[in-house]
Amino acid sequence: MSSFIRASKYRHVYVEPPKVDQTYKGFRLATVTGEQQYIKANTTFFAVALQGGGGPFAVVKHKDVGEYKAGTPLVAGHKSAVLDLDFNPFHEHVIASASEDSTIKIWGIPADGLTETLTEPLVDLHGHGRKVTLLRFHPTANNVLASVSADMAVKVWDIEKGSESASCDEHKQLIQDIVWDHEGKVWATSSKDKKLRLGDPRSKSIVGEIDQAHAGAKSTKLSFLGGFDRLCSVGFTKQSQRQIKFWDVKKLGGEPVHQIQLDQASGVIIPYYDVDTRVLYLAGKGDGNIRYYENIAEKPWAFALSEYRSTQAAKGTCFVPKRGLDVMRCETARCLKLVSQAGKGSVEPLSFIVPRNSDAFQDDIFPDAFCGAPSMTADEWWAGANAPPRTAPLDPAKAGAGVSTVTKTFTKVKTAAQLQKELDEALAKIARLEKKLADAGLSAE
Repeated sequence: MSSFIRASKYRHVYVEPPKVDQTYKGFRLATVTGEQQYIKANTTFFAVALQGGGGPFAVVKHKDVGEYKAGTPLVAGHKSAVLDLDFNPFHEHVIASASEDSTIKIWGIPADGLTETLTEPLVDLHGHGRKVTLLRFHPTANNVLASVSADMAVKVWDIEKGSESASCDEHKQLIQDIVWDHEGKVWATSSKDKKLRLGDPRSKSIVGEIDQAHAGAKSTKLSFLGGFDRLCSVGFTKQSQRQIKFWDVKKLGGEPVHQIQLDQASGVIIPYYDVDTRVLYLAGKGDGNIRYYENIAEKPWAFALSEYRSTQAAKGTCFVPKRGLDVMRCETARCLKLVSQAGKGSVEPLSFIVPRNSDAFQDDIFPDAFCGAPSMTADEWWAGANAPPRTAPLDPAKAGAGVSTVTKTFTKVKTAAQLQKELDEALAKIARLEKKLADAGLSAE
């Protein structure tokens, strides 16, 4: 009997666990739970929420491995615990935080990292009526941020102007996830009512729905598969079996184009899609395994590559942007795995490696990737513009080729209350000067 082995550049990808001296330890992690990932990263830092007053969270440089010591400067400006974080994809030193105090704050991290505890944000965003649970920056438009709250609203903000630009109040039950599509034309949400919704914030409307994506009662998590017009959802059956479904975005409402039954474990799985390699990673909250699948345009749609197994359960996971990887080591992905044991948290960097014997740059496994520069301004996007993410070569020999990743400095936005206070002080000063002139028998004219 003959057998067929499918050719794939990523078929032998394996995970290289870190050595003990390459991990990050000693975090007193916040005890709040929810739909969030619990850890977020860019190419310079990663961030995790901590215990303490002011909703503190740590912002740690990737190079600062080892023990996170008590007294290390952090960010602490909320009135309650921080529930989610997201780095601005176009500015390495800007991060957004969402809190139980119903506010969103935008923070500027100094170029050399935190040297003192940060309590004053660049921007304060108010508009949600209850705790803010999830944040997602727009993938192509600068300074556009989507947020989800326990008030069942999805809001889209212009953080440079410090203002709410759109709101969707169509959800009747709690929202479990929100993701932007590859170009940021629409967002998709999953909800406790088991519906998936596609929303267009520019037309302020729901443009597609799936009535019952997964029959189970636990959370459903989402990821768009850029380049395929497909939406991936990971949820549960009525018998609490975990499953993946792939939906045709252009034909929402029908049956999924493909589905994969996984296992009977209870942990919620979060999907992460690498548009460059077309590999989908599935990392569970509460278990230690990471599965990965290669996606193609036709049947059977997805091929299982392999699975990383660990007895150490993950509290949360995130992936480092592609331009932050060690490409000369053939590192095609890096997952930061957050582990919590006995009240202490640690972060383990897991490198996904394609085995190659050559020391040369492997351009066949490293196509041009997102470069960290916006494709348009917020105003251009709101006016109707669309564009794919901007890319540049990953080859170190071509460093600086393609587009510049430099964005203008993010300046602090004054709130309406601050502006009103300054106006009141200016008017009071004018009144005092006019009185002084009147007392001296002079006219202000």
